[in-house]
Amino acid sequence: MEFTMKEVGFRTTLEYGELHVAGDEAHGFRPYQLLVSSVAACSGGVLRKILEKKRLHVKNMTIHANVTRNEREANRVEAIHLHFVLGGEGLTEEKVAKSLEVARKNCPIVRSVEECIRITETFEIKKGSENNDE
Repeated sequence: MEFTMKEVGFRTTLEYGELHVAGDEAHGFRPYQLLVSSVAACSGGVLRKILEKKRLHVKNMTIHANVTRNEREANRVEAIHLHFVLGGEGLTEEKVAKSLEVARKNCPIVRSVEECIRITETFEIKKGSENNDE
């Protein structure tokens, strides 16, 4: 990856398109937003694959991410809590809980930051949820 300085922030071009990163969100995604997005999307993607391998169809998944930052230490990210809201067929509390444990162990982004950022997860299963998000 190569990043080029802009007037405010940086830009890079990736396979999907151009990414703008800046401390001021008027000029791009803030670095902490990308960090949290990486943790959430990686966790959700791995969880989805695990559930599919168990032949559990996930119709939709929403991940709420709550971030704790420490203003006294350069506003560093200290904790990320992920709350998964799942809809689908055959999902049970036990199956999702076990799958979430396996996902945590197999998500490369979580594994990369787990020594310095506390990651916690909870979930709920929405019955009768028919939303299909991209």
